[in-house]
Amino acid sequence: MIRDPASNRYAQAAFELALEHDELEAWERDLQSLALALASEEAQAFVASRQIAAGPKEEFLRRASGEPVRLVWNLVRLLALRGRLPLLPQIAERFQTLLDEHRGIAHAHVLTATRLGDDERQALERSLSELTGKQVLVDAYEAPEILGGLVARISDQLIDGSVRSKLLALERQLAGVTR
Repeated sequence: MIRDPASNRYAQAAFELALEHDELEAWERDLQSLALALASEEAQAFVASRQIAAGPKEEFLRRASGEPVRLVWNLVRLLALRGRLPLLPQIAERFQTLLDEHRGIAHAHVLTATRLGDDERQALERSLSELTGKQVLVDAYEAPEILGGLVARISDQLIDGSVRSKLLALERQLAGVTR
């Protein structure tokens, strides 16, 4: 999905409002609920439709998400008036990222040649937490092509400890010696 830059601006403003009003948890809960309500293609098509007025869209979201806090509902109404309701899932995702940064939580996307067990995942989370100084949560994916070891990406930091990259480095080093 192509990210709309406006979703970042809305999320940043929402985060600042939530922080200012000490409602971070309420905003997190309500935005996740709204994003979940728009998870299906049908729901996305409904809120994106120009043939349907803002009122029924707002009613759908109110029923699907419960009773959001006042400022979250103001955001929904603003997005409805501007025809931007389909941005809600992107706003919720970016808000969660900002909230995690605020809480000192980082997400690591890790590639391993084989599936990680629970103990291995926890050990990796501890190691990466020590390395970054943040609480790190690991999202692990299998990638047999790396042969062994792991490749971890934490925000803009890449840690490549894969056997494949070590073999390629050795190959380059040997090629330089034979010339």
